[in-house]
Amino acid sequence: MQKHSVRVWSSAEVHDREEELAWKLAMLAADSVDVDENVAAMVVNRIIDNASVALASINRAPIVTARAQALAHAKPGGATLFGLGNEIRVHAEWAAWANGTAVRELDFHDTFLHMEFGHPGDNICPLIAVAQQKGRSGADLIRGVVTAYEVHVSLMKAIRLHSHKIDHVAHTGVGAAAGIGAMLGLKPEVIYQAINQTLHVCCATRQSRKGQISSWKSAAPAHSSKLAIEAVDRAMRGETAPSPIYEGEDSVIAWLLDGLDAHYTIELPEADEPKRAILQTWTKAHSAEYQAQAFIDLAFRIRDRIGDLNKIQDILITTNNHCHYVIGSGANDPQKYSPDATRETLDHSLPYIFAVALEDGVWHHVDSYSSTRAHRPKTVELWQKVKTAADEEWERRYLSIDPAEKAYGGVVKITLADGTVIEDAIECADAHPLGAKPFIFGDYVEKFRGLTEGIVGDAEQSRFIELVNRLAIIDAKALEMINPIADAVALESSKADSKGIF
Repeated sequence: MQKHSVRVWSSAEVHDREEELAWKLAMLAADSVDVDENVAAMVVNRIIDNASVALASINRAPIVTARAQALAHAKPGGATLFGLGNEIRVHAEWAAWANGTAVRELDFHDTFLHMEFGHPGDNICPLIAVAQQKGRSGADLIRGVVTAYEVHVSLMKAIRLHSHKIDHVAHTGVGAAAGIGAMLGLKPEVIYQAINQTLHVCCATRQSRKGQISSWKSAAPAHSSKLAIEAVDRAMRGETAPSPIYEGEDSVIAWLLDGLDAHYTIELPEADEPKRAILQTWTKAHSAEYQAQAFIDLAFRIRDRIGDLNKIQDILITTNNHCHYVIGSGANDPQKYSPDATRETLDHSLPYIFAVALEDGVWHHVDSYSSTRAHRPKTVELWQKVKTAADEEWERRYLSIDPAEKAYGGVVKITLADGTVIEDAIECADAHPLGAKPFIFGDYVEKFRGLTEGIVGDAEQSRFIELVNRLAIIDAKALEMINPIADAVALESSKADSKGIF
């Protein structure tokens, strides 16, 4: 790996464009180094994973809305939409919008956590859409996805957004732009301009993840993907974009992030060095924000030691800063303790999630968040007893680059009314590569079949899995079919109506 220093330059300071981070990312994207077999296999896993969660949410309101908008932008030879027949094609950017919203809705696909956090799997939908519209092969798609993950993960390791209340989709859009450039074999100059424009238009505040969280949470990454496709298209036509977008005097770093005195070190692969960052990311076994994954597993493990849950006096979860301040009581969001909160809020409430997991011993992407479930009196009572705290050691391990120390969990201390204390700790979710049961190909297939049961028929499930498993060798025609088609009776209509503009 090579290390690059990133800082703000004054407008009068002379520098070579090759020193800019956007150029270095463009050069990385243009490097067509061979893809390792295990890396290509993980791309297959993540495409299956995305389809799982997208089909499971196919009739939820935000997806029906996004699909209706996409269907208003038909394009013969364009891209497909999750669940619909392959004869239905729309413009790639609108397919990315609708499909990406479906993938993100249940908060149930892959994640990476470090200085910044995000979901690198959000890059897959825009790449598939562009690949279908531009007639690219499975091997091209793999190269693009691997590049998008490499860029996205490298940015998350180095540049923190959330401490400045900038949403993580700023990194997502850049990853998508770089991945599309790699997949299409574009020149560095074109990818550079696309990255500059994408970052410029993808910076949004984190109000989308604060308080009563709205349906925009699932749409935000898809919107950045849509903007990335438009930026690449514009750059391919020879247009330019604001630069240097990272280091400039009025740039993103100077005025939205750490300011004029900022300094970051970002590590990127050397020329001809394989891109392997996707192997550092992980999927979810449970439909909830990633920081809750380990604590759901811990709740399942500890519940039998408690006995009568009515005897619980209080529960303290000690963990890292992200978990405490984003989904824990440190967020100071009353909505995280309200049974009237939205589903989007509840899947970002560790107190709610831990209480329900403790009571039920199972987790379901729909039932665990139902209004009836959230309003159960005993649950509300238990829920209010759960508090979180940040701990320096868990934060150090959260940010550690040493796999032996890496941890995304914490300690749970349960105090009963008679003074008895039950305590346990967990370092990583069971499905994490360092966890008790790391996800492998069979787990992704099982997740897909389980989540799409009653939505996609058995034969269609098998067709899709078999096709994706041959991704490295399929041609452009076969790539058009990389879309699980839902049973007609299982798919809610998304025809345009009088409610909107399109």
